Amino acid sequence: MGKKAKENVKSKKERIEKKSASIKAKKNSNVNYCCSLVSGLVAVLVVFLSYKAYMSLVHVPDLPNLDLDAWWGPNDTKLNQDTSIRPFRIVFSESMLTDLRRRFDDYRRLKKTKSFENATWTYGVNSDGYGQFFSHWIFKYNFQRREQYLNKFNHFKTNVQGLDIHFIHVKPKVDEDIKVIPLLLLHGWPGSVREFYEAIPRLTSPRAGYDFVFEIIAPSLPGFGYSQAPVRPGLSETPMAIVLRNLMHRLGFKQFYVQGGDLGHKIGTRMATLFPSEVLGLHTNMAVMFTDLPILVWVFGGVWPSLVEKDYTDRLYPVEDKVNFYLEESGYLHLQHTKPDTLGVALRESPAGLAAYIVEKFVIGTDPQNKFKDNGGLDAYNADDLIDNIMIYWMTGSITTSIRIFKENSRNKEMEIDMEKIPTEVPTWALRLRHEIFFMPEFMIKWKFTNLVGTTTKNVGGHFAALEKPDIFADDVFKAFKSFRGLRKTR
Repeated sequence: MGKKAKENVKSKKERIEKKSASIKAKKNSNVNYCCSLVSGLVAVLVVFLSYKAYMSLVHVPDLPNLDLDAWWGPNDTKLNQDTSIRPFRIVFSESMLTDLRRRFDDYRRLKKTKSFENATWTYGVNSDGYGQFFSHWIFKYNFQRREQYLNKFNHFKTNVQGLDIHFIHVKPKVDEDIKVIPLLLLHGWPGSVREFYEAIPRLTSPRAGYDFVFEIIAPSLPGFGYSQAPVRPGLSETPMAIVLRNLMHRLGFKQFYVQGGDLGHKIGTRMATLFPSEVLGLHTNMAVMFTDLPILVWVFGGVWPSLVEKDYTDRLYPVEDKVNFYLEESGYLHLQHTKPDTLGVALRESPAGLAAYIVEKFVIGTDPQNKFKDNGGLDAYNADDLIDNIMIYWMTGSITTSIRIFKENSRNKEMEIDMEKIPTEVPTWALRLRHEIFFMPEFMIKWKFTNLVGTTTKNVGGHFAALEKPDIFADDVFKAFKSFRGLRKTR
């Protein structure tokens, strides 16, 4: 090949290489551009999602638009609603007692499954410990005397929004210089108005250092005990708060005070949030808010617990221990949030099953360490008192309708979460007992209850404050409401 030909080949090769390099450079440029574009889009998406997450944590929703006269009863009673206030009496009918004793005999004849040796209550109810409790119901519970005891206070019913609502109403007898203030007591699940029997005399009796005493209104929540259940879905905590507020209006109380624990805390909080000019003060023995922000702070606080809570660190941490506890003890909640009616069939057919299901909640709620005791720590209560509560569920057949509220809360989840996020400005006081299932530091409580007047923290007691520790409960209610009344006088 000649010299000129070689130069042509070399030149051509150089042109090809140059063109290839140009194409490659262009491709790299395009790739870099695409990468930059994707990175930019990802950054924008991350910022957007972070903003959305932040807003979901701190955003305060508007109050929901609610029907204050929603009808929950049968439609055919709407035109003939009886709004009178009718006296009511608890009756242990002979037919009910005969049926109950027959079921007792059926249970005793069955070959009962024994618990593992040394298992105590870690698998649920312990056959020996529970057997002693159930034997008390069969052989020692005096039905006639307990019926009289349950009727020691005045009971009434009235129809509110289509539902016959049962309530205890106790008016104190005092001198004219003692102010009588109305107090709405709200129970939870698996409790009933029976929780307040020991506290009511303490709340309605004058005491030194206080110029007031309480007039007690203690209703059975709709679907619980002697209160009628709704005939259609939707009666979660917020609409239930409206029903009970309307009950107070029916009784002539346009302004009143509220105390609640468990579901009673949540319903009382909804009432205070919706009607801040009517609820003059709120006392709670379960001061918590079930929203994302406090949960995140609690979890991240596990790295440095004292930054979240200095004085009562062990009530919050270690996180792993608390999470394991909630996982182990919350299985019933999933059932009640999903299939309450199926569960209700089993519980309604067996007094032994119903009592076991309820009693186990008192075992754990009173002190989680009770599950390591042979008797489940049931000696913290008088057995008759616990059986009274079970009898209310059994006599009325209300276990199914009582646990439906958990399903209703799931159905109305968005509204109920919004209500949790809306600040409650009503003066609030929190009683925090040692073994309450949930504990929240004061700064977190103030995220929800912006006018937190005070807290009382004790190293005794558990979830069922009024029943287990009626003296501590009543003392704290008086202390709280004295502070509330002092605030009103200084305005």
